[in-house]
Amino acid sequence: MKFIESDFLKFVVVILSISLCMVSSANAQFIDTKWTVVKSVGEAWFEKPKNVIGKTQEFYKGWADGYFFQCDYEGQSATYTKYSLNQFFNNPEFEIFKKEKNNLSFSGKNIFVHRISCNGNKRILYPFVTVEPGNKAYYLFEGAIYILEYKKNYKQRKY
Repeated sequence: MKFIESDFLKFVVVILSISLCMVSSANAQFIDTKWTVVKSVGEAWFEKPKNVIGKTQEFYKGWADGYFFQCDYEGQSATYTKYSLNQFFNNPEFEIFKKEKNNLSFSGKNIFVHRISCNGNKRILYPFVTVEPGNKAYYLFEGAIYILEYKKNYKQRKY
């Protein structure tokens, strides 16, 4: 009986360990926080960057409000693709980021390109780029890349 209990316990420990590894490796850098636009780089086509600096973008469990995107619990979803620095900068889709590479502070090892959509208003926020580790996001909007930051001690709203 002791042999069976020992094997069963080992099995449970192995399954829990594998589950924890899968959960920890499956999470992208979170986006649910209040982001503030702090800077822009590149050529803005229509909007004047000075009108955007200081604006905010906030996400919280299916709700979003801000300068770039809104979704009032109307079916918001988010997906992401994970890249290494080289993969990201060599992807033709992100050519503007590569062009502005020296003006961006991509110092992390993983880059997450988020696609956030809202079923209710049929809007999509893409590419919303975060770098792990860090507290910055980058959003390509009308030719310019807007750099956003969040405060690490930000307390999220309770809805």
